[in-house]
Amino acid sequence: MRHTPHFITEDVPTVKRLIRENPWATIVSHTDGGTVASHYPVILEDTADDEISIVSHVGRPDDELHELGRHEVLVIIQGPHGYISPNWYPPEQFVPTWNHVTAHLYGTPEILSEAENFRVLSELVDHFESLMPTPVSLEIDEQAARGIAKGTVGIRLHVTHFDARLKLSQNKAPEVVRHIIDALDIDPVYGHPALADEMRRVHGDTAGQAAQEPAE
Repeated sequence: MRHTPHFITEDVPTVKRLIRENPWATIVSHTDGGTVASHYPVILEDTADDEISIVSHVGRPDDELHELGRHEVLVIIQGPHGYISPNWYPPEQFVPTWNHVTAHLYGTPEILSEAENFRVLSELVDHFESLMPTPVSLEIDEQAARGIAKGTVGIRLHVTHFDARLKLSQNKAPEVVRHIIDALDIDPVYGHPALADEMRRVHGDTAGQAAQEPAE
């Protein structure tokens, strides 16, 4: 990503939260056959506070197309993002922008055994089904599920380094930040409450005043 020091975060818990809340990831590999990209859900594993590890799976033949396990891959986690209109700025500021929270994760994938892959697939289903009123589990027909799982390859990525950006109007004056947050909360065209929440996290007390002070 473009070098923007005032938007960079090196905070591992922040990156973990981003992964946890935005599990639909893009996997990018530079292979002998060219650049390959695929999209799969990921689950954050329990690790030490300063470590990041994710597990996922790919459908065959994506494991061969990505040459998984043979080189470093990039996994992109994209959180809330959205257009920031200059209508929300003072009149003299007329250049729009796009706010976002994004993490680029790097590492060489470990290929999981067939047994561990099925465990990860089961956890993946259970993780997302836990929010449903009547959760569905692979245990409903484990034999059939294991047959389907043979068409997938499980992976674990111990993240060796990451590049994470929280581009959330840190270069704007506090009163402008408050106007942006207000607009993101209610604007009928470009409103994005989740992005407003990310701005509140970054701007702290300054953002908290947005709900208390009327827009000028």
